[in-house]
This record gives sequence, structure tokens and C-alpha cells, in this order.
Amino acid sequence: MVVLQASSLSVKDVHQRLGYVREYVDHFEDCLVLDGLTPEEQSQLFEIRSEFDRYLVEGDVLEGQVRLLTLNPLLRLSGFMRSPILIQTEVAIAPIVLSESKITGRLDLLAIRKQADAEPDFWVLVVESKESGADALQGLAQLLTYAYPSLATQRSVWGMTTNGINYQFVKLQAGEPPQYFLLPELSLLHRGSAIVLLQVLKAICLL
Repeated sequence: MVVLQASSLSVKDVHQRLGYVREYVDHFEDCLVLDGLTPEEQSQLFEIRSEFDRYLVEGDVLEGQVRLLTLNPLLRLSGFMRSPILIQTEVAIAPIVLSESKITGRLDLLAIRKQADAEPDFWVLVVESKESGADALQGLAQLLTYAYPSLATQRSVWGMTTNGINYQFVKLQAGEPPQYFLLPELSLLHRGSAIVLLQVLKAICLL
């Protein structure tokens, strides 16, 4: 049996091996209820943007810096650090066994909602991050692969790929075949888009 690393797969590979079908959603409001931000939330959001921008001016921001400067504070601000949600990092996925191959890998960040002892934990958000010089969609194939096993126990799961500047949200839906929906890409650097970014993260956190 051939062992494949998720990081080596292309989106085409994932479509062929896991059967995903791609769809598009043009408006976040079709999937989520977006609440307004308080002045304090907006102030903290633009402070995150300002601190990140200072590093961008110096050159490419490495993946670890992207997590430290943008992901961690955005997740904290949107409520992901509060109970009952737990954040896990560098999580090894259970191998996905196919007819002639096995896919393994390790995801960057997973937010789960702890369930009762008899229930599997609910996957809230899967995040794949890249350095600032990479395309935000570069982590899509990995994200789709990592989230695939969760669709066996829940109807849907949200994913996000980011390079710190741009944020691509994906909603994965269980079914035959499984589907994933690409939503409009958001940017931390543009005021209106950054506000929507935080609104979306808050809405996913409350699901």
C-alpha cells in the first residue's frame, strides 16, 4: 500500500481520491448570521492589522509568525479560546485508508467543541496557514484532506486557509459525494474586509 503525505497532494488529487465536489457561495450571509462588532472589537482588530503590517513592511512573514501575529489574536478576539472550545495544534490525523493508498498528515490548527463522554468531539474550524508570500489557497488540498474524516460523524465543518493577509473560508458538507463550498476571500489589510473576517470567525465560533 502506498503511503501519501497530505502536504504532497494537489486539489485535483483530493477530488479524485476523496470524491469532493467544489461549489461556490457568493455571500457569507447565506451560511452564517453575522453580528456587528463593538467599537472595542474593531479597535483590537485594527491593532492586530497594524502589528502584522509592521512585519509585512520588513518582507515576507514566515508561517510561524503568521500564526503568532494574526491567527492567535484573531481566534482569541472571536471567542475560540473560551470554553467549551479547545484549540489543538500540530494534530496528526487518523490515516485515511483508500483501496491502494493511505493518506497521513498533520494539520496546523483545529478548534473543537468538547462533547459529552459518549459523543465524538465536534470539529468547529480547521485552519491551514502558510507564509505571507504564498497564495492563501495553497493549503486547500491539505485542509480538505484533514477535515475529510470528520464528515463521517458530523454534517459539516468549516475550514480556513490563510497567509496572514488573505483568508479563504471553506464549508465542507457530508454527503455522497462530499462537497465543499468556497466563499469570498477576505483581506486583513482592508478595513471593510477585515471587519467581515472577524464577524465570520465570531459566527463560526457560535455555531
